[in-house]
Amino acid sequence: MNDNSNYSPPLGAAQIMRLLPHRYPLLLVDRVTGWEAGKWLEAHKAVAANEPQFCGHFPGNPLLPGVYMIEALAQASALLGMLSTSSDKPSPLWLLAGVDGARFRRLVAPGDTLDMKVQVQRARRSLWLVSGRAQVNGQLACEATLTCSLQSDG
Repeated sequence: MNDNSNYSPPLGAAQIMRLLPHRYPLLLVDRVTGWEAGKWLEAHKAVAANEPQFCGHFPGNPLLPGVYMIEALAQASALLGMLSTSSDKPSPLWLLAGVDGARFRRLVAPGDTLDMKVQVQRARRSLWLVSGRAQVNGQLACEATLTCSLQSDG
């Protein structure tokens, strides 16, 4: 999709929704602020108080579940894969195939902005190993190594 890896325009919600199949309440990337094809991507997610997971996690002390942070990193990784993959298909589908070394270091609450960076560590055909970090106000909230796979048609 991107012939010039030095060109990385920011992406807003409309462009993200053209690439990702996710929708509310599971679309967890609000904007992409930079990326380099096949290398890295930076994205953000504003954590809003009216998100449905806060009804039960936890009433009176709402916290973003760790699995949501992992999913947000996976969606950022999928966006990087889609932006990096030349394809005649309108939108290749990248899937989360594995999570290793997940660590949660900081609580994330409504009002916070999750700042994410994913970096490709290794790429082999349709399988990518990606390191991901999510921070709030410069403090590490979550880190993990993700395995992402390009869905085949067969």
